[in-house]
Amino acid sequence: MKAIVTVIGRDTVGIIAGVCSILAANGVNVLDISQTVMREYFTMIMLVDTAGCRVDFAELSEILKKAGAERGLDIRIQREDIFEAMHRI
Repeated sequence: MKAIVTVIGRDTVGIIAGVCSILAANGVNVLDISQTVMREYFTMIMLVDTAGCRVDFAELSEILKKAGAERGLDIRIQREDIFEAMHRI
C-alpha cells in the first residue's frame, strides 16, 4: 500500500535523514520526495510504499508522530487513497 508522509516545522539539520531512518528501520520504502524551506520553515511530502512495513499502520503513525514531537515537527502519514479523497475537488 502507498501512503503520504508530511513533515512541517522549523528547519534544522537532519530532518530528512531522521524521517528516512525511521521509515527504513520499519521496512518502509521511499518512492518520491519533495521538500522546501520557506523562510525558516521546512516542509516535505513523501510518497512511500508500506508493503514491507514491519509494524501496523497505526503504530507507524504513532512512531512518526512521537519522533516529530521530539524534534518540534508535525509528522503525519496517511494512506494514499484517503489522502487523495480528502484533497479531491
